[in-house]
Amino acid sequence: MFSLQVLLLVLVLSLPVDSSFSFSFGSRGSRNRNYDFSGPDLTKLYNSGVYKAEKVVRPLGNLKDTYGPISHSGVRVTREDGSQFLIHKGDGYGVSSQTVVVKADHMSSAWKTVSSKDFNGGKTVADFVKAAGETYDICSANCHHAADDMMNQ
Repeated sequence: MFSLQVLLLVLVLSLPVDSSFSFSFGSRGSRNRNYDFSGPDLTKLYNSGVYKAEKVVRPLGNLKDTYGPISHSGVRVTREDGSQFLIHKGDGYGVSSQTVVVKADHMSSAWKTVSSKDFNGGKTVADFVKAAGETYDICSANCHHAADDMMNQ
């Protein structure tokens, strides 16, 4: 007999994943990612202070609502200048890390804030990425684990 956790895991694995950043498949099946920052601009972003962090969640795939772990979560950070970025993790999201940082402008209206915390510049964007971790594992290092770890640092 299957446990509820195994049943949920099977359901999650069978759902299509909708990422919040844009990429497309090239002619050879490789992903062409659109980057907002690179080089010195990316270094500046990663070293910038986070003043507010919000744990956000959205429905998974084509679902209309979130159902506990059957959802996707991340953290939207706000810097001193008011600019916002979504930090989230997913299987195949990144190249050298499965945790990615994208402009919050790329977020759909399906994302909802579930909690927030003031950091007053005491943590950097890089601290959040590090807290989320590089690797993805559906059971032990998924988007929900990453969002919780980022908010609890």
